[in-house]
Amino acid sequence: MFRKMGPGVLVAAAFIGPGTVTACTLAGVSFGYSLLWAMLLSVLATMVLQEMSARLGIITQKGLAEVIKQEISNKYLRTLVVIIILSAIVIGNAAYEAGNIGGGILGLEAILGNTYTSYFPFVIGIIAFVLLYIGNYKLLEKVFISLVILMSFSFVLTALLTQPNIGQVLKGLFVPKVDSESLLTVIALVGTTVVPYNLFLHASLVSEKWNSKSDLKYCRRDTFISILFGGFVSICIIISAASIDLIEVTNVMDMTKALEPLYGAGAKYFMGIGLFAAGVTSAITAPLAAAYVAASCFGWKNGFKDFKFRLVWILILILGVFFLSFEIRPIEVIKFAQVANGILLPFIAIFLLWVVNRVRVMGENRNTIIQNTMGLTIVLLSILLGAKSILKVFEIF
Repeated sequence: MFRKMGPGVLVAAAFIGPGTVTACTLAGVSFGYSLLWAMLLSVLATMVLQEMSARLGIITQKGLAEVIKQEISNKYLRTLVVIIILSAIVIGNAAYEAGNIGGGILGLEAILGNTYTSYFPFVIGIIAFVLLYIGNYKLLEKVFISLVILMSFSFVLTALLTQPNIGQVLKGLFVPKVDSESLLTVIALVGTTVVPYNLFLHASLVSEKWNSKSDLKYCRRDTFISILFGGFVSICIIISAASIDLIEVTNVMDMTKALEPLYGAGAKYFMGIGLFAAGVTSAITAPLAAAYVAASCFGWKNGFKDFKFRLVWILILILGVFFLSFEIRPIEVIKFAQVANGILLPFIAIFLLWVVNRVRVMGENRNTIIQNTMGLTIVLLSILLGAKSILKVFEIF
């Protein structure tokens, strides 16, 4: 069974990166259990969209951007769509990269304090650059992922130790409640879970793991199990944070209070190490995903040594460091990254839904009526939430 596990684990790793820890902690502290429904909905949406993306990758043995490009015959429309995809991925990944680096900074702040904060963005950026340039970071990646998993189980145990009110938890999970105060937090929870660039990354990676229609059952199991685990951890973070006796979270030391029931005074070190590991791991995958998408759009080689491929991930990495060099609090950058992802999601989801319904592309493995119904519902909800968040940001209502 475990030999059949594949890229779904990487998709789930995006759940429990620094953005998720931050967004879920903010949701728990500010709104208690009342936004658990948003996380549950996000997990279900991720399962639906990532399954479509993975199925497309196995059937076509191509990346999502490449398939979309080949299916649009009009060259002007094709150029416009490529520009939209590239813009969405570059903007989204640059924001996400800033959030990833911000998470690593929060980890260093928890361990080392605030003395050298101005240097932290460059430290994280240099580490990510060296690992990407060498192109051989599998061992370190395993170490970082192990530390992230340790932090994840820590939140699960903490959620149990806080002895939450089961009735209130169930109400939060199954009774949706949203108002103008919680809207941007809902968008952040969606943005940290349904990550647009993961749809492109998943389609590209499954073709390296599987190449037969008979492997679809293994791919689905890998996707669903991994995403359910990531979603369960995210829910536990919200439950843990709901027990923190604070009005709002302003720094990493406030966030460490979520683990104090389990680790006491040592909580800041466990949180710090976990956030640092999650930040560095994610700071590698976001630029890589952008490079893969650009390569797919322009027909480049997907090689670490290819100059144009390197240029894209270097650009994303530089933008991430640049955004964090203006003394903006990392927590604010992470919140912005999640909201930006939530707004970009509808565009990518529409392209995905269109292409997996193409008979010429998917044949008998195209979407069923049920899958289309779920997909359209997700698109409509994401458009509604995205539009409301834009209005909220500009204070139109």
